Amino acid sequence: MTTTLFLWQARDRQGKKLKGETEAISDSMVVLQLRKQGLTDIKVKKKPKEIEINLPFLKGRVPEKNVVVFTRQFATMINAGLPIIQCLDIQAKQQEHKEFQKILLAVKEDVEKGETLAEALRKHPKVFDDLYCNMVDAGEMGGALDVILNRLAFFMEKAMKLKKKVKGALVYPASVVVVAIIVVAIMMIFVIPSFQQMFTGFGADLPWLTQVVVNISYFMRHNILLIIGMLIAVGVAFRAIYKTEKGRHFIDRIFLKLPVFGILLRKVAVARFTRTLGTMVSSGVPILTSLEIVAKTAGNVVIEKAILATRDSISQGKTIAEPLEESGIFPPMVVQMISVGESTGALDEMLTKIADFYDDEVDAAVAALTSLIEPLLMVFLGSVLGTMIVAMYLPIFKLGSVVH
Repeated sequence: MTTTLFLWQARDRQGKKLKGETEAISDSMVVLQLRKQGLTDIKVKKKPKEIEINLPFLKGRVPEKNVVVFTRQFATMINAGLPIIQCLDIQAKQQEHKEFQKILLAVKEDVEKGETLAEALRKHPKVFDDLYCNMVDAGEMGGALDVILNRLAFFMEKAMKLKKKVKGALVYPASVVVVAIIVVAIMMIFVIPSFQQMFTGFGADLPWLTQVVVNISYFMRHNILLIIGMLIAVGVAFRAIYKTEKGRHFIDRIFLKLPVFGILLRKVAVARFTRTLGTMVSSGVPILTSLEIVAKTAGNVVIEKAILATRDSISQGKTIAEPLEESGIFPPMVVQMISVGESTGALDEMLTKIADFYDDEVDAAVAALTSLIEPLLMVFLGSVLGTMIVAMYLPIFKLGSVVH
């Protein structure tokens, strides 16, 4: 029998309102379960399905959350002793995301044909990246697939939280700036011209500040297509420059040197590098392969080159710590802790400790960035909008003398 996810609300013996989700065959079963727990005033409804928008450019993409849930459940099933093919079959049947369901069925078919799980997963790089596949490969070879999958799920959950923190720090200021630009554009294109007609009707010269605002408004109204074209050209030029090796290196280095944002980027990079490398090393993935994969997921070409230099150093029989110190990107504390981890043979544990520490550091950096950006945005918005309001009211102060 198939089960459905239900949303419920109820009250406990003290009259406190409770709510939650329960998976059951029917709503009456949910009511029965809740009554057994001593709850009253029970209301149950079926959880609505999430709307899926199937666009061509999104085809093959699966939400990271779905992959994390799959990994965690897959690990539980493997640990319970279920065969891999049966696990994949169950996971595919209960998967609501249609694209992910097709991928899991394809993986199941490949495993049935005799391929290893890692080989089957590698055919879907948009969903299962090199890190995922290499760790699954190590888990299969070491006979500890359930342990590796649990580590993978934990790692992905941490990575998602890290992304969420950084996005949360950037979304607020970006949204405020966008709204401010829209408000200013509306005022310049629609509001200022009406004021201009009113003022010029009195036949007096406008104050210089008002005249500047009027001139900007005139330019925007008569050159709107040119302005849009210039903005698009700047965006296209930036992308073209960023795609070149020198351009990307130059821009990424500037990002790392920015006052507050650069510090946040460095801390995010350290947290991601140590978490990823620690997870892979502890899972039995060779160190050279691990560093190559970690470099690809760095997200910054300067950091990527530093990690690849570390890989070259190890291939020549040197340590990890030396090239990391020479790069100047990784803090001395991180380098020293990695050096201690290498010398004691507990590199994976040391990397995990660093990652945990830098997760907290990212929290602090995000808080610092937010607290700094808020007053700056207020000053920026106040200056722009205040200047426009003052410019529009200056002629009103002169209206008395003009009318006379």
